Amino acid sequence: MAFNIALSGLNAASADLEVTANNIANTSTIGFKGSRAEFAELYSVAGRNLSATQIGSGVRLTNVAQQFNAGNIETTNNSFDFAISGDGFFTLKDGKGLTYTRAGAFRPDANGYITNSSGQKVQVYPPNNNGSFDMSTMTDLRMLTSQNAAKATSSVELALNLPSDATAPANAFDPTDAKSFNQATPFTAYDSLGATHSGTVYFVKSATANTWDAHLFIDGQDTGVTNQISFTSSGALATPANGKLTFAPVTANPGSDPLDVSLDLNKTTQFGNSYAVTSIYQDGYPTGTLSSIDVSSEGVVQAKYSNGQSTALGQLALANFANPQGLRQLDNTNWAASYDSGAPVMGTAGNGTYGSVQSGALEASNTADLTAQLVNMIKAQRNYQANAQVISTDDKLTQTIINIRN
Repeated sequence: MAFNIALSGLNAASADLEVTANNIANTSTIGFKGSRAEFAELYSVAGRNLSATQIGSGVRLTNVAQQFNAGNIETTNNSFDFAISGDGFFTLKDGKGLTYTRAGAFRPDANGYITNSSGQKVQVYPPNNNGSFDMSTMTDLRMLTSQNAAKATSSVELALNLPSDATAPANAFDPTDAKSFNQATPFTAYDSLGATHSGTVYFVKSATANTWDAHLFIDGQDTGVTNQISFTSSGALATPANGKLTFAPVTANPGSDPLDVSLDLNKTTQFGNSYAVTSIYQDGYPTGTLSSIDVSSEGVVQAKYSNGQSTALGQLALANFANPQGLRQLDNTNWAASYDSGAPVMGTAGNGTYGSVQSGALEASNTADLTAQLVNMIKAQRNYQANAQVISTDDKLTQTIINIRN
Protein backbone atom coordinates (compact mmCIF):
# COMPACT_ATOMS: atom_id res chain seq x y z
CA MET A 1 0.00 0.00 0.00
CA ALA A 2 2.81 2.42 0.87
CA PHE A 3 4.34 1.74 -2.54
CA ASN A 4 1.16 2.90 -4.28
CA ILE A 5 0.79 5.95 -2.04
CA ALA A 6 4.40 6.97 -2.66
CA LEU A 7 4.02 6.27 -6.39
CA SER A 8 1.04 8.63 -6.57
CA GLY A 9 3.20 11.21 -4.79
CA LEU A 10 5.96 10.72 -7.35
CA ASN A 11 3.50 11.20 -10.18
CA ALA A 12 2.11 14.34 -8.55
CA ALA A 13 5.56 15.79 -7.92
CA SER A 14 6.57 14.96 -11.49
CA ALA A 15 3.47 16.73 -12.84
CA ASP A 16 4.27 19.74 -10.64
CA LEU A 17 7.80 19.81 -12.05
CA GLU A 18 6.46 19.64 -15.61
CA VAL A 19 4.09 22.56 -15.03
CA THR A 20 6.90 24.60 -13.46
CA ALA A 21 9.26 23.66 -16.29
CA ASN A 22 6.70 24.87 -18.83
CA ASN A 23 6.33 28.16 -16.93
CA ILE A 24 10.09 28.65 -16.85
CA ALA A 25 10.46 27.72 -20.53
CA ASN A 26 7.98 30.48 -21.45
CA THR A 27 9.38 33.32 -19.36
CA SER A 28 10.17 35.21 -22.59
CA THR A 29 7.00 34.25 -24.48
CA ILE A 30 4.87 37.32 -25.24
CA GLY A 31 1.38 37.11 -23.75
CA PHE A 32 2.05 33.75 -22.03
CA LYS A 33 0.00 32.93 -18.95
CA GLY A 34 1.54 30.57 -16.42
CA SER A 35 -0.22 27.58 -14.92
CA ARG A 36 -0.46 26.03 -11.47
CA ALA A 37 -0.74 22.32 -10.71
CA GLU A 38 -3.61 21.58 -8.31
CA PHE A 39 -3.93 18.29 -6.37
CA ALA A 40 -6.51 16.40 -4.33
CA GLU A 41 -6.24 13.67 -1.76
CA LEU A 42 -7.20 10.09 -2.65
CA TYR A 43 -9.26 8.66 0.18
CA SER A 44 -11.13 5.38 0.23
CA VAL A 45 -13.46 4.26 3.01
CA ALA A 46 -15.07 0.83 3.21
CA GLY A 47 -17.65 -0.12 5.83
CA ARG A 48 -19.18 1.95 8.57
CA ASN A 49 -17.33 4.00 11.20
CA LEU A 50 -13.90 3.25 9.70
CA SER A 51 -12.96 6.84 8.88
CA ALA A 52 -11.20 7.28 12.20
CA THR A 53 -8.65 4.62 11.25
CA GLN A 54 -8.71 4.76 7.45
CA ILE A 55 -5.47 5.94 5.85
CA GLY A 56 -5.52 7.99 2.65
CA SER A 57 -4.61 6.38 -0.65
CA GLY A 58 -2.31 9.09 -1.97
CA VAL A 59 -2.74 12.10 -4.20
CA ARG A 60 -3.88 12.87 -7.74
CA LEU A 61 -3.56 15.79 -10.16
CA THR A 62 -6.99 17.43 -10.48
CA ASN A 63 -6.28 20.50 -12.58
CA VAL A 64 -3.62 22.53 -14.31
CA ALA A 65 -5.12 25.96 -13.66
CA GLN A 66 -4.13 28.84 -15.91
CA GLN A 67 -3.21 32.04 -14.11
CA PHE A 68 -4.47 35.11 -15.97
CA ASN A 69 -2.82 37.79 -13.89
CA ALA A 70 -1.32 40.47 -16.13
CA GLY A 71 2.28 40.52 -17.29
CA ASN A 72 4.39 43.66 -17.44
CA ILE A 73 3.82 46.03 -20.39
CA GLU A 74 7.06 46.50 -22.29
CA THR A 75 7.57 49.30 -24.83
CA THR A 76 8.79 48.23 -28.27
CA ASN A 77 8.16 51.34 -30.44
CA ASN A 78 6.80 49.05 -33.16
CA SER A 79 3.44 50.43 -34.28
CA PHE A 80 2.16 46.92 -35.06
CA ASP A 81 2.68 45.74 -31.47
CA PHE A 82 -0.43 45.98 -29.27
CA ALA A 83 -0.89 45.32 -25.56
CA ILE A 84 -4.02 45.20 -23.41
CA SER A 85 -3.76 46.91 -20.05
CA GLY A 86 -6.55 45.20 -18.13
CA ASP A 87 -8.99 42.46 -19.06
CA GLY A 88 -9.77 41.15 -22.51
CA PHE A 89 -8.32 39.21 -25.43
CA PHE A 90 -7.53 40.11 -29.02
CA THR A 91 -9.72 38.23 -31.49
CA LEU A 92 -8.03 36.28 -34.29
CA LYS A 93 -9.46 34.37 -37.22
CA ASP A 94 -8.19 31.65 -39.53
CA GLY A 95 -9.69 28.83 -41.55
CA LYS A 96 -10.63 26.97 -38.36
CA GLY A 97 -12.57 29.80 -36.76
CA LEU A 98 -11.98 32.32 -33.97
CA THR A 99 -9.27 32.15 -31.35
CA TYR A 100 -8.21 34.60 -28.65
CA THR A 101 -4.84 35.84 -27.47
CA ARG A 102 -3.02 38.33 -25.27
CA ALA A 103 0.08 38.21 -27.50
CA GLY A 104 -0.12 41.38 -29.59
CA ALA A 105 3.00 40.92 -31.72
CA PHE A 106 1.36 41.49 -35.11
CA ARG A 107 2.63 42.30 -38.59
CA PRO A 108 1.25 42.97 -42.07
CA ASP A 109 1.35 40.08 -44.53
CA ALA A 110 1.93 40.28 -48.29
CA ASN A 111 -1.69 41.34 -48.85
CA GLY A 112 -1.74 44.01 -46.15
CA TYR A 113 -3.68 41.96 -43.57
CA ILE A 114 -2.50 42.35 -39.97
CA THR A 115 -1.67 38.88 -38.65
CA ASN A 116 0.29 37.09 -35.96
CA SER A 117 3.26 34.81 -36.67
CA SER A 118 0.87 31.94 -37.52
CA GLY A 119 -1.00 33.93 -40.15
CA GLN A 120 -4.16 34.40 -38.08
CA LYS A 121 -5.85 37.71 -38.92
CA VAL A 122 -6.68 40.36 -36.33
CA GLN A 123 -10.41 41.14 -36.14
CA VAL A 124 -11.91 44.64 -35.94
CA TYR A 125 -15.31 46.28 -36.11
CA PRO A 126 -15.50 48.06 -39.50
CA PRO A 127 -16.03 51.85 -39.65
CA ASN A 128 -19.34 53.42 -40.65
CA ASN A 129 -19.63 56.52 -42.80
CA ASN A 130 -20.60 58.65 -39.78
CA GLY A 131 -17.38 58.02 -37.86
CA SER A 132 -18.78 55.24 -35.65
CA PHE A 133 -18.12 51.50 -35.95
CA ASP A 134 -20.40 48.62 -36.87
CA MET A 135 -20.52 46.47 -33.74
CA SER A 136 -22.76 43.87 -35.39
CA THR A 137 -19.99 42.32 -37.47
CA MET A 138 -16.24 41.73 -37.50
CA THR A 139 -13.81 41.94 -40.37
CA ASP A 140 -10.10 41.37 -40.97
CA LEU A 141 -7.85 44.33 -40.16
CA ARG A 142 -6.13 45.36 -43.37
CA MET A 143 -3.79 48.19 -44.19
CA LEU A 144 -4.88 50.41 -47.10
CA THR A 145 -2.08 50.27 -49.64
CA SER A 146 -3.61 52.79 -52.07
CA GLN A 147 -2.73 56.47 -51.88
CA ASN A 148 -4.88 58.87 -49.91
CA ALA A 149 -6.83 61.10 -52.30
CA ALA A 150 -5.95 64.77 -52.63
CA LYS A 151 -8.26 67.64 -51.68
CA ALA A 152 -8.38 70.81 -53.76
CA THR A 153 -7.79 74.09 -51.99
CA SER A 154 -11.05 75.99 -51.64
CA SER A 155 -10.25 78.49 -48.88
CA VAL A 156 -7.12 80.31 -47.77
CA GLU A 157 -7.12 81.96 -44.36
CA LEU A 158 -4.72 84.90 -44.05
CA ALA A 159 -3.73 86.44 -40.74
CA LEU A 160 -1.78 89.57 -41.61
CA ASN A 161 -1.45 93.28 -40.95
CA LEU A 162 -1.50 96.00 -43.61
CA PRO A 163 0.28 99.27 -42.80
CA SER A 164 -2.09 102.09 -41.97
CA ASP A 165 0.22 104.74 -43.45
CA ALA A 166 0.43 103.14 -46.90
CA THR A 167 -0.16 105.37 -49.93
CA ALA A 168 -1.77 104.52 -53.25
CA PRO A 169 0.73 103.50 -55.98
CA ALA A 170 1.14 105.91 -58.88
CA ASN A 171 1.12 103.15 -61.49
CA ALA A 172 -1.90 101.11 -62.55
CA PHE A 173 -1.88 97.59 -61.10
CA ASP A 174 0.37 95.16 -62.92
CA PRO A 175 1.70 92.05 -61.08
CA THR A 176 4.97 92.37 -63.01
CA ASP A 177 5.47 95.95 -61.80
CA ALA A 178 6.49 96.06 -58.13
CA LYS A 179 5.65 99.77 -58.01
CA SER A 180 2.00 99.14 -58.89
CA PHE A 181 1.07 97.35 -55.66
CA ASN A 182 1.92 97.74 -51.99
CA GLN A 183 2.16 94.15 -50.71
CA ALA A 184 2.19 90.62 -52.15
CA THR A 185 1.39 87.53 -50.09
CA PRO A 186 2.31 84.16 -51.66
CA PHE A 187 0.79 80.80 -50.70
CA THR A 188 0.61 77.22 -51.99
CA ALA A 189 -2.59 75.67 -53.33
CA TYR A 190 -3.50 72.15 -54.47
CA ASP A 191 -5.83 71.06 -57.25
CA SER A 192 -8.18 68.05 -57.20
CA LEU A 193 -5.37 65.76 -58.40
CA GLY A 194 -2.96 66.91 -55.71
CA ALA A 195 -0.71 69.01 -57.97
CA THR A 196 0.93 72.04 -56.39
CA HIS A 197 0.20 75.59 -57.58
CA SER A 198 1.54 78.99 -56.59
CA GLY A 199 -0.97 81.56 -55.46
CA THR A 200 -0.32 85.25 -54.75
CA VAL A 201 -2.58 87.88 -53.24
CA TYR A 202 -1.69 91.45 -54.23
CA PHE A 203 -2.84 94.29 -51.97
CA VAL A 204 -3.13 97.74 -53.55
CA LYS A 205 -3.90 100.80 -51.41
CA SER A 206 -6.67 102.89 -52.92
CA ALA A 207 -7.01 106.63 -52.78
CA THR A 208 -9.86 106.26 -50.29
CA ALA A 209 -8.73 106.18 -46.68
CA ASN A 210 -8.56 102.76 -45.01
CA THR A 211 -9.48 101.02 -48.29
CA TRP A 212 -7.53 98.41 -50.29
CA ASP A 213 -7.99 96.38 -53.46
CA ALA A 214 -7.18 92.66 -53.42
CA HIS A 215 -6.14 90.74 -56.56
CA LEU A 216 -5.64 86.95 -56.66
CA PHE A 217 -3.33 85.24 -59.15
CA ILE A 218 -2.72 81.47 -59.42
CA ASP A 219 0.28 80.31 -61.44
CA GLY A 220 0.38 83.80 -62.92
CA GLN A 221 -3.28 83.66 -64.02
CA ASP A 222 -5.57 86.48 -62.94
CA THR A 223 -8.71 85.17 -61.26
CA GLY A 224 -10.47 88.12 -62.89
CA VAL A 225 -12.11 89.71 -59.88
CA THR A 226 -10.92 92.74 -57.91
CA ASN A 227 -12.21 92.71 -54.35
CA GLN A 228 -12.26 95.80 -52.16
CA ILE A 229 -11.61 95.62 -48.43
CA SER A 230 -11.87 98.41 -45.87
CA PHE A 231 -11.00 98.96 -42.24
CA THR A 232 -12.45 101.00 -39.42
CA SER A 233 -10.59 103.92 -37.91
CA SER A 234 -9.42 101.57 -35.18
CA GLY A 235 -7.82 99.18 -37.68
CA ALA A 236 -10.40 96.34 -37.61
CA LEU A 237 -11.78 94.81 -40.80
CA ALA A 238 -15.02 96.55 -41.85
CA THR A 239 -15.84 95.06 -45.27
CA PRO A 240 -16.58 92.52 -46.41
CA ALA A 241 -18.72 91.91 -43.34
CA ASN A 242 -18.07 88.18 -43.30
CA GLY A 243 -14.40 88.60 -44.12
CA LYS A 244 -14.64 86.38 -47.23
CA LEU A 245 -13.42 87.35 -50.70
CA THR A 246 -14.57 85.32 -53.68
CA PHE A 247 -12.88 85.11 -57.08
CA ALA A 248 -13.53 83.48 -60.44
CA PRO A 249 -12.26 79.89 -60.91
CA VAL A 250 -9.11 79.31 -62.97
CA THR A 251 -7.96 76.23 -64.87
CA ALA A 252 -4.49 75.65 -63.51
CA ASN A 253 -4.24 71.98 -64.52
CA PRO A 254 -6.21 70.77 -67.58
CA GLY A 255 -6.62 67.31 -66.01
CA SER A 256 -8.15 68.56 -62.76
CA ASP A 257 -11.17 70.56 -61.73
CA PRO A 258 -10.80 74.36 -61.97
CA LEU A 259 -9.36 75.95 -58.85
CA ASP A 260 -12.02 77.99 -57.09
CA VAL A 261 -10.27 79.68 -54.17
CA SER A 262 -11.75 82.14 -51.68
CA LEU A 263 -9.84 84.24 -49.15
CA ASP A 264 -10.72 84.51 -45.48
CA LEU A 265 -9.45 87.85 -44.11
CA ASN A 266 -11.22 87.81 -40.75
CA LYS A 267 -7.85 87.92 -39.02
CA THR A 268 -6.51 90.79 -41.13
CA THR A 269 -5.90 94.19 -39.51
CA GLN A 270 -4.57 97.63 -40.44
CA PHE A 271 -2.29 98.87 -37.67
CA GLY A 272 0.90 100.89 -37.49
CA ASN A 273 3.28 101.29 -40.37
CA SER A 274 4.52 97.74 -40.98
CA TYR A 275 3.35 94.79 -43.05
CA ALA A 276 3.42 91.45 -41.27
CA VAL A 277 2.06 87.98 -42.06
CA THR A 278 1.22 85.98 -38.93
CA SER A 279 -0.13 82.79 -40.50
CA ILE A 280 -1.41 81.31 -43.76
CA TYR A 281 -3.71 78.31 -43.71
CA GLN A 282 -5.22 76.62 -46.76
CA ASP A 283 -7.58 73.66 -46.56
CA GLY A 284 -6.21 71.55 -49.45
CA TYR A 285 -3.63 68.80 -49.40
CA PRO A 286 -1.78 66.60 -51.92
CA THR A 287 -2.09 62.85 -52.36
CA GLY A 288 -0.52 60.88 -49.53
CA THR A 289 1.25 57.56 -49.15
CA LEU A 290 0.85 55.29 -46.13
CA SER A 291 3.44 56.16 -43.50
CA SER A 292 2.31 54.43 -40.29
CA ILE A 293 -0.62 53.24 -38.22
CA ASP A 294 -1.86 54.65 -34.97
CA VAL A 295 -3.94 52.87 -32.33
CA SER A 296 -5.84 54.80 -29.67
CA SER A 297 -6.42 53.55 -26.12
CA GLU A 298 -9.97 52.61 -27.26
CA GLY A 299 -8.47 50.34 -29.93
CA VAL A 300 -9.33 52.54 -32.93
CA VAL A 301 -6.80 51.73 -35.67
CA GLN A 302 -6.01 54.58 -38.07
CA ALA A 303 -3.80 54.66 -41.15
CA LYS A 304 -1.55 57.74 -41.21
CA TYR A 305 -0.53 59.25 -44.55
CA SER A 306 2.34 61.47 -45.63
CA ASN A 307 -0.05 64.35 -46.36
CA GLY A 308 -1.07 64.53 -42.70
CA GLN A 309 -4.43 62.82 -43.20
CA SER A 310 -5.67 59.67 -41.47
CA THR A 311 -8.28 57.02 -42.21
CA ALA A 312 -9.99 54.81 -39.62
CA LEU A 313 -9.50 51.12 -40.47
CA GLY A 314 -11.60 49.72 -37.64
CA GLN A 315 -11.83 49.27 -33.89
CA LEU A 316 -10.16 46.25 -32.33
CA ALA A 317 -12.66 43.56 -31.33
CA LEU A 318 -11.91 42.44 -27.78
CA ALA A 319 -13.37 39.36 -26.10
CA ASN A 320 -13.91 38.52 -22.46
CA PHE A 321 -15.21 35.42 -20.71
CA ALA A 322 -17.18 34.62 -17.58
CA ASN A 323 -14.51 32.06 -16.61
CA PRO A 324 -11.18 32.69 -18.38
CA GLN A 325 -9.63 29.69 -16.57
CA GLY A 326 -12.05 27.51 -18.49
CA LEU A 327 -10.57 28.52 -21.86
CA ARG A 328 -9.11 25.69 -23.91
CA GLN A 329 -5.41 26.32 -24.30
CA LEU A 330 -3.94 26.08 -27.80
CA ASP A 331 -0.43 26.52 -29.12
CA ASN A 332 1.06 29.88 -30.17
CA THR A 333 -0.29 31.50 -26.98
CA ASN A 334 -3.87 31.21 -28.19
CA TRP A 335 -7.05 30.10 -26.46
CA ALA A 336 -10.41 28.83 -27.69
CA ALA A 337 -13.78 29.20 -26.04
CA SER A 338 -15.12 26.13 -24.27
CA TYR A 339 -18.19 25.07 -22.31
CA ASP A 340 -16.37 25.87 -19.05
CA SER A 341 -15.27 29.36 -20.17
CA GLY A 342 -18.67 30.34 -21.50
CA ALA A 343 -19.34 32.11 -24.79
CA PRO A 344 -17.17 35.14 -25.59
CA VAL A 345 -18.58 38.52 -24.58
CA MET A 346 -17.48 40.88 -27.33
CA GLY A 347 -16.75 44.57 -26.84
CA THR A 348 -14.19 47.34 -27.28
CA ALA A 349 -11.29 48.67 -25.27
CA GLY A 350 -12.02 51.10 -22.47
CA ASN A 351 -15.67 50.09 -22.15
CA GLY A 352 -17.18 47.96 -19.39
CA THR A 353 -14.76 45.32 -18.13
CA TYR A 354 -12.33 45.68 -21.03
CA GLY A 355 -8.90 47.16 -20.55
CA SER A 356 -7.29 49.82 -22.70
CA VAL A 357 -5.07 49.17 -25.69
CA GLN A 358 -1.51 50.43 -25.84
CA SER A 359 0.27 50.53 -29.20
CA GLY A 360 4.01 50.15 -29.57
CA ALA A 361 4.07 47.79 -26.60
CA LEU A 362 3.73 44.11 -25.71
CA GLU A 363 2.57 42.24 -22.62
CA ALA A 364 5.38 40.10 -21.24
CA SER A 365 4.88 36.61 -19.83
CA ASN A 366 3.44 36.66 -16.31
CA THR A 367 6.14 34.11 -15.35
CA ALA A 368 8.95 36.52 -16.26
CA ASP A 369 9.82 36.79 -12.55
CA LEU A 370 11.74 33.54 -12.08
CA THR A 371 11.99 33.71 -8.31
CA ALA A 372 8.59 32.16 -7.59
CA GLN A 373 9.05 29.55 -10.30
CA LEU A 374 12.44 28.47 -8.96
CA VAL A 375 10.98 28.16 -5.46
CA ASN A 376 8.18 25.98 -6.86
CA MET A 377 10.74 23.87 -8.65
CA ILE A 378 12.70 23.31 -5.42
CA LYS A 379 9.52 22.35 -3.57
CA ALA A 380 8.49 19.90 -6.29
CA GLN A 381 11.98 18.43 -6.31
CA ARG A 382 11.90 17.94 -2.53
CA ASN A 383 8.46 16.32 -2.77
CA TYR A 384 9.75 13.96 -5.41
CA GLN A 385 12.79 13.07 -3.31
CA ALA A 386 10.64 12.52 -0.22
CA ASN A 387 8.26 10.18 -2.04
CA ALA A 388 11.22 8.32 -3.53
CA GLN A 389 12.61 7.95 -0.03
CA VAL A 390 9.27 6.49 1.12
CA ILE A 391 9.52 3.85 -1.62
CA SER A 392 13.11 3.12 -0.61
CA THR A 393 12.12 2.79 3.05
CA ASP A 394 9.14 0.57 2.24
CA ASP A 395 11.44 -1.60 0.13
CA LYS A 396 13.80 -2.04 3.09
CA LEU A 397 10.88 -2.99 5.35
CA THR A 398 9.72 -5.55 2.83
CA GLN A 399 13.22 -6.94 2.56
CA THR A 400 13.42 -7.20 6.35
CA ILE A 401 10.19 -9.21 6.39
CA ILE A 402 11.55 -11.53 3.72
CA ASN A 403 14.77 -12.01 5.69
CA ILE A 404 12.74 -12.92 8.83
CA ARG A 405 11.00 -15.68 6.88
CA ASN A 406 14.35 -17.03 5.80
